[in-house]
Amino acid sequence: MTIAVIGPGAVGTTIAAELKAVLPDTQLIGRHNKTMTYFPENTSQAQNIDVVSYDNTHHSFDVIIIAVKTHQLQNVIKQLPTIAHKDSLIILAQNGYGQSQHIPHQHVYQAVVYISGQKRNDKITHFRDYRLHLQDSSDTRKLKQQLSSSKIELILESDIQNKIWYKLLVNLGINSITAIGHQPAKILQSTHMKEICRSILNDGLQVAQSEGIHFPDQTIDDIMKIYQGYPDEMGTSMYYEVLNQQPLEVEAIQGYIYQKARFHKLNTPYLDTVYTFLKAYHLKFIETKDL
Repeated sequence: MTIAVIGPGAVGTTIAAELKAVLPDTQLIGRHNKTMTYFPENTSQAQNIDVVSYDNTHHSFDVIIIAVKTHQLQNVIKQLPTIAHKDSLIILAQNGYGQSQHIPHQHVYQAVVYISGQKRNDKITHFRDYRLHLQDSSDTRKLKQQLSSSKIELILESDIQNKIWYKLLVNLGINSITAIGHQPAKILQSTHMKEICRSILNDGLQVAQSEGIHFPDQTIDDIMKIYQGYPDEMGTSMYYEVLNQQPLEVEAIQGYIYQKARFHKLNTPYLDTVYTFLKAYHLKFIETKDL
């Protein structure tokens, strides 16, 4: 089995490095040739992993794991004809939801990713977790067997929609608060911020329920407990995007839930507010870069 991992960020590099340890034909692909330094599980034991550019990739792969930011997906789709064959299994290891419909391929799966790490220049520090949740199928069962000797853990779900929406809610609360507040997880030490976060989550929960996704009554409490377990200085992907003046994955997280809220004609004032602020930042950034 040949595997390509597209995107040398924290998630992509972690997946590629751990798979390459047991499956040597794994290749990490990016826009440019370079070498990433990978520190597994926050240790000081560095590993180097090469990134091969699209221009230097000359064969197709059996499995393609896409781990780029959602706003970079269109550029990846343009490259797929040269690296995918008709039976390639394509896995989206991204935040948010709604992107798989844009990929013109037969075997496409949305993963729910639980891999925590941070990228600084060409250095990746992995913090914790190696989990990918995927819809159970004959394709994903075969893949799970192939990857069983690696640290990458595939968890197959009979109904992936529930897992997707739960992760959407987790991302909705903490990403919105840290990005708009320009602070890492310690921002939730404020009682008022906790109340606002709960209100954002409540709006998102209404949308999930209208989509036919039902969660237990204590779901918001459970998510807030997850946030409490974060180290104070732990940032979110959207927090780092704001910090580094990069485009946001707002349309795949807040924007996706917002559009569903409009479809169901729901009153979601907190969701509407955070989406409006984050989209305004995103558009200003894009417009500035286009000048």
